[in-house]
Amino acid sequence: MGQLSERSAAAAWEHLRRLPVWLPPALLTLAVTVTGLGSAQLWRDELATWSAATRSPGDLARLAGTIDAATGPYYLLMHLWTRVFGDSTIALRVPAVLAMTVAAGLLAVLGARLVDRRGGLFAGLLFAVLPGTSRYGQEARPYALATMLAVLATLLLVIALRRPSWARWAGYAAAVAALGLIHLIALTVLAAHALVVLVAWWRGPAPAGVATPAQPDAGRDRRVWRWLVAVVPVALLASPLLVKARTQQSRQLNWVHLARLDDLTALPGGVTQSSVVGGLLVGVAALGAARLGRRALLPVGAVLLPVLLLFAAGTVVPLWVPRYLVFVVPFACLLAGAALAAVAAPAALVVVVLAGLLGLPDQAALRRTHEWPRSAPVDYAGAARVIADGQRPGDAVVYSPRHSWLFLDLGIEYHLGDPPRDVLVTEDEVRRGDLWAAECPQPAQCLAGTTRVWLVVSGRHAEPLAAVSGAKGDALRTDFTVTQVWQRPGLTVALLTGRPDR
Repeated sequence: MGQLSERSAAAAWEHLRRLPVWLPPALLTLAVTVTGLGSAQLWRDELATWSAATRSPGDLARLAGTIDAATGPYYLLMHLWTRVFGDSTIALRVPAVLAMTVAAGLLAVLGARLVDRRGGLFAGLLFAVLPGTSRYGQEARPYALATMLAVLATLLLVIALRRPSWARWAGYAAAVAALGLIHLIALTVLAAHALVVLVAWWRGPAPAGVATPAQPDAGRDRRVWRWLVAVVPVALLASPLLVKARTQQSRQLNWVHLARLDDLTALPGGVTQSSVVGGLLVGVAALGAARLGRRALLPVGAVLLPVLLLFAAGTVVPLWVPRYLVFVVPFACLLAGAALAAVAAPAALVVVVLAGLLGLPDQAALRRTHEWPRSAPVDYAGAARVIADGQRPGDAVVYSPRHSWLFLDLGIEYHLGDPPRDVLVTEDEVRRGDLWAAECPQPAQCLAGTTRVWLVVSGRHAEPLAAVSGAKGDALRTDFTVTQVWQRPGLTVALLTGRPDR
């Protein structure tokens, strides 16, 4: 049995080595991320993407000015996408699938340049089977695009350092500018780029991590100046976003806590979406860094410097969110690929397969729900079906809480083509330039004349009216009685009818 497995692995390697180095990782990533792409319903963050992407460019500009400037360019990109391909769950997630697929292929090419062909191939294959690659490759959020652009920018930097020309530096500048527009925190990878450029200038030929032909001092200086010029566009484009995002932080990140030391130990499991696979990746990557020596400077810097910079900032300002660092995962895979390249190809393939098998439970879980923790899904579609099955003309709907990151209203509206009248809304989220609508300050008056209300409450409640706080709850309890209650994962739906003595 063991000999058969070895022969199978050897045969698989022979097939792989005949293909372009980028092709197997890209195809494997595409196959894995496409599998079950529409199985999990849109979760809260993706509902925000849907809400933003389906607005006009003018409405998007107002949204960016109110709460979500940092994600504004991504929302504009998704607006253009949905105009062509629609806003189904699959359509919204396809850009992330394509981005992760390209990221895997680019990673293999980068690994082939920094290590060797085998190292690049194994890096890309390992990246493809990580649960985190599927998780963020199946999410309508900017993390997959940021991952792709981080790898692309790093690859273009290596090319520009080895064969300097203004055209190559212009390509690098464009990639970095796009990276900053898509995900501001991903710009921390520039710290690793700056380190490599400085080492290239200091040591001259063959800088650590980027082999270059010998050049005179003037050539070395030109590399530094060209890099500085190349990052000017991103500074001009990203600075206004950064300044505006800083003023919105209290609203956008009010759920984030200051970083603690134990957050660092949990990071590998967070970005790979599996603590076991994350631990395996860290261990193999450490072996690869030891093997590469000076050549490890770029990938090690691209992993550690963004992590340390965000952690340091996160101890002072609430910024530490593990998924913001997903873009460092390919560079950890590159280091792991270097370690796998040092062993026999069949053994290296076994490690890749092992990583895939260890991640299978998490792969299956994330295709059921994208909520975290996964044991607490929110069934917007199920709640919407309850309303659709019993809805009558003239019905109204009330949400509690309204101003919640669960986006109860968006979840129900997404799944209902013709939802009941949102009776308490005085100004919807689009007109407000916000993610939440404004509600009537005197709920009793706004509910007057309504005979049936669908109440959607977060959590499971045997008595949903008791879960509604403030004046809204008082008005509902005074004028309505509960006719029927349905409980769905994460939500409770109740049909309220007006009291006869109103």
